[in-house]
Amino acid sequence: MTAFYDKTGLPKSLVWGFIGVLIFMMGDGIEQTWLSKYIAEQGLDHEVLFSVYGISVALSAWFSGVIAETVGVRRTMLLGYLTYLIGMAGFAGIGMTGLNYPVLLVTYAIKGLGYPLFAYTFIVWIAYRVDKSRLSSAQGWFWFVFTGGLNVLGAYYGAFAMERIGVVPTLWTSLLFASVGALLALWINPCDDRNLFEGTEERPAGDSKLRELLSGLTILKREPKVLVGGLVRIINTTSQFAFVVFMPLYLKDYGIGDTQWASIWGSVFLFNILFNLVFGIVGDHFGWGRTVAWFGGVGCALSVLLFFYAPMICNNYWFILGCGALWCIMLAGYVPLSALVPSLVDKDKGAAVSVLNLGAGLSAFVGPLLVALFRHSIGYAGIVWVMAGLYLLSAVMTCWIAPRKR
Repeated sequence: MTAFYDKTGLPKSLVWGFIGVLIFMMGDGIEQTWLSKYIAEQGLDHEVLFSVYGISVALSAWFSGVIAETVGVRRTMLLGYLTYLIGMAGFAGIGMTGLNYPVLLVTYAIKGLGYPLFAYTFIVWIAYRVDKSRLSSAQGWFWFVFTGGLNVLGAYYGAFAMERIGVVPTLWTSLLFASVGALLALWINPCDDRNLFEGTEERPAGDSKLRELLSGLTILKREPKVLVGGLVRIINTTSQFAFVVFMPLYLKDYGIGDTQWASIWGSVFLFNILFNLVFGIVGDHFGWGRTVAWFGGVGCALSVLLFFYAPMICNNYWFILGCGALWCIMLAGYVPLSALVPSLVDKDKGAAVSVLNLGAGLSAFVGPLLVALFRHSIGYAGIVWVMAGLYLLSAVMTCWIAPRKR
């Protein structure tokens, strides 16, 4: 087993944490392949719901790293778990039961506050305990379990359960997955959550904690390259969250129903989670910046267009799935960004991770926002071309921030 950990870059001390994140994110991904269409079919505004959710995710993601540095990783993840429970219970038990739209907005936003505090804070834990030489590989494992839970296991289970036990009971089961994941990551996982690379001094208390928090928030001004890295992270998964909103409706015109769409979505992300590991290792050898720029930026610019135009080129289930798989493989090319950006600073690594987390959260807002703003003016095709342009821009920005050796 030791040889396996050495060859793959999986941190042995954090294995239970990775498993916990996988199961937690499975619960969080239960509704993603069908909720947008379901809300629209009830006559409610699904675009606004997902945009508000994206704002909530972005705020939580932004604060996750600096909160972790202030109060500790385990406490921050616990806060995220409890917030998620409150939001999801209200969403399933009150909002969805009576289709009360104001309640749906509020509770889904609370749910959005919860999962980044839990999942993205684990990135800080990784940065605290893994040596720089293996950091990209370790981050690849994080995105493997994060995406595997959210977009693969969660998507497959959610589509299966929704058809058999109904919408509301399926949503309730997400609390079970989240609770099991939190148990494994926070209590079964024995790893120390202190920063291995800055000593073991006690964290400041009182006003000092507030000053530390505010100091972490000013990193965007002090470290402009970290800011650019955050912008690259926004672009990374903007297409993912845009596709969630409009692809089920778009593909319906080509005869692709809900079950087939859920199967395509879950299947293409199987490739993504595998290549999260591959590009984590590639990044440590080929260079973090070069991997992100060429495979992530240029690769996504081409593949996002191919995935959208696939049903026009050949309206065949397997061809569409193959084009989607290529897009998901290229999305994984951004994995070394999680190692690159924290390496740009000697201190405040948690704050640097927060910038990446903010970018990840903002993509959950920017994706649906692009659809809401441009659907009527330039259509779905125009939106996809905008995203392709953004991917090329991200490649240029990555070349600017990456040290030559990386």
